[in-house]
Amino acid sequence: MADVVVDLRNVRREYLTGDVTTVALAGVSLQVERGEFVAIVGPSGSGKSTMMNLIGCLDRPSSGDVIVAGKNVKDLNDKELTALRSKSIGFVFQQFQLLPLTSAVDNVATPLLYQGLNPREARRRAGEMLSRLGLGDRLDFDRSRLSGGQQQRVAISRALVTNPDLVLADEPTGALDTASGEAVMNTFKEMNADGRTIVLITHDLDVAAAAQRRVYIRDGLIERDEKSDQMAGVR
Repeated sequence: MADVVVDLRNVRREYLTGDVTTVALAGVSLQVERGEFVAIVGPSGSGKSTMMNLIGCLDRPSSGDVIVAGKNVKDLNDKELTALRSKSIGFVFQQFQLLPLTSAVDNVATPLLYQGLNPREARRRAGEMLSRLGLGDRLDFDRSRLSGGQQQRVAISRALVTNPDLVLADEPTGALDTASGEAVMNTFKEMNADGRTIVLITHDLDVAAAAQRRVYIRDGLIERDEKSDQMAGVR
C-alpha cells in the first residue's frame, strides 16, 4: 500500500456568521502520497485556503476526516495538534514570516530549538541547510540584507530543517519578481527530486505547472485532478 501523507475523506468545512452559513468545502476527498509534488489551484474564494488550513492542521473540518502523517485531526487535542504541526509539517508562506533583526541561521534554527535541540546543534543543522540552498555566505545576514528570493530560500530552509513529512507552501512566489519566483520554484523541484513531499497552494497556473500533479478546486469542490506525464524536472 502506498505511503499516504495527506488523506482527506469527504471533508466539509462550514463557517457560521450570525445566521448565515458559508460552505467553504463541500465534501472533498484527496490523497497525497509520499514523494508527490501537488499544486492545489483555484481562484480567490474557491476553498483552496480552507483546504490548506485543514492540511496544515490549523483548522478542523465540520465533518469528514483529515488524516496527516497517519494522525486523524479529529482525534487530537490542541497540544497534540501543535506537536503534529511541529514534527510533520514545514510551512512556507507568501510573506516569508522571518523573525526581524535575526540572522538567517537563527531563523532556520528556531523550529529545532522548539523541538528541544541544543542551540549549538540547531545552528549547525541550520547552517548546513542554508548552505544546501545556496546561502552559505548569508548565514549571519538578517532579512533587511537579503533579497526577496533569498528571504524565501531562508523560509524554505526553515521548513526543511526539521525533516518534516510534508512541506506546505502557500503562494510561495506571490511576493517575488519573475526571476526570483522561477528560482524558488526550481528549489521546490530540486527538493521534490530529493524525495520531499510538497503541497503548494496557488492561483497561478504557471506556478502550478511546476508540480507533478495539479488539483483544481472551485466553489468548494474538486473540479479535476491531473498528473503530468513525467516528473517535473529542474529547468
